[in-house]
Amino acid sequence: MLLVANGRVVTRDADNAYLEHGAVAIDGEKICEVGPESALAEKYPDAEYVDAHGGVIMPGLVNCHTHIYSGLARGLSIKGCDPHDFLENLEQQWWKIDRALTLDGTRASAYATVLDSIRDGVTTIFDHHASYREVPGSLFAIKDVCEEVGIRACLCYETSDRDGAEKRDQAIAENAAFARWAADARAQGNHMVAAMFGGHATFTLSDETMDKMAEANDGVTGFHIHVCEGMNDVWDSRERRGGIPPVERLLQHDLLGPRTMLGHCIHVTPAEMDIIKETGTHVVNNPESNMNNAVGIAPVLEFYRRGIPVHLGTDAYTHDMLESLKVFIIAQRHNAGMPNVGWVEDMTMLFQNNPAMASAYFGEKIGVLAPGAVADVIVMDYPVFTPFSADNVDGHMLFGMMGKNCRTTIINGRVVYRDRSFVGIDEERINAWTLEQAKRLWGELNGTTY
Repeated sequence: MLLVANGRVVTRDADNAYLEHGAVAIDGEKICEVGPESALAEKYPDAEYVDAHGGVIMPGLVNCHTHIYSGLARGLSIKGCDPHDFLENLEQQWWKIDRALTLDGTRASAYATVLDSIRDGVTTIFDHHASYREVPGSLFAIKDVCEEVGIRACLCYETSDRDGAEKRDQAIAENAAFARWAADARAQGNHMVAAMFGGHATFTLSDETMDKMAEANDGVTGFHIHVCEGMNDVWDSRERRGGIPPVERLLQHDLLGPRTMLGHCIHVTPAEMDIIKETGTHVVNNPESNMNNAVGIAPVLEFYRRGIPVHLGTDAYTHDMLESLKVFIIAQRHNAGMPNVGWVEDMTMLFQNNPAMASAYFGEKIGVLAPGAVADVIVMDYPVFTPFSADNVDGHMLFGMMGKNCRTTIINGRVVYRDRSFVGIDEERINAWTLEQAKRLWGELNGTTY
């Protein structure tokens, strides 16, 4: 049993939102009680004490869209990479990387992503993977890393026609096999791994491929697909798909619904928004990546006005969800020309909608410190020099706190990162092996050695 104490407790539970001197009692994988530290310390005298050192004790964060395959790209410069638009960026950088990833490269990318996420207080990720050099077994390789390190992960593979029918069919088979494995694992009580069925984007998915995806999935899970991130989806629908918009194509092939999440949706039309709303489909926004790729600002305020559920991701630009929280509101206010918009939407995405999506996929109560919820708890170092209370917690999150404030991460009742050191894994050994895989990847991409 664990007692996380000596800090301010932010529960995200409406009935018990904030405790100035609080504690969280953890029994196995679940939270059993939240309350004043003095009372819980007396009630659970034999619990292992996890010292928050006066910091903020809060629920672990959820990232609803990232890409493990970019895990080894930090600092990489590919010779000749000089993109002038979004498609060139994919062709000259990201597709080159995923075409070079072996299974070991995939494992190394997973280690890099998962360790950094945990350091930033992220306890659940929704990943969208691609490694077209070696497709079969890639999701299972990522799953093994996630289980070893201890993060909660929902995985899918990026089905695409871009590398031909054989690779497309391998991607579909990998999605289907993993989705069925995850469904069986959940039926047996595993609430740490889940699956979606991945697709790249409609401009690299033929009608035949969409039908194959729906058939292979057979209702097992929802779909995770990029939609209208750049204008390529829009141009493709006009030039090659008879003018049928991307979202309508997904509807025609039965890929929408309450379990499906569409990435980006920057250039969707009002009619497409109506389809998303009426089908109960979800959208995930990735503000920093969108700005870096120069593809535009998603109309998130309009999504909210129409009642479309929107989530927050990073697209692997960062693993820091609080960083994304900050950039989202800046981007929306700049785009709207109004300094008083975006606050409610921002906080709802990260602290309500993301946990709701995770709860739906993992079958557990996630994102709240309350009895019966999974014990995903983080401790943030946050010296207070202005008043801190239940009334202004979100203001402190937005303007003061960053992922790197995280000092301790507990996932499913397991202390995986304590006082800024990983528990139960050899981080130095993993980093050294990951570096060797990165050198191999970079050398192949640039025809040299590192």
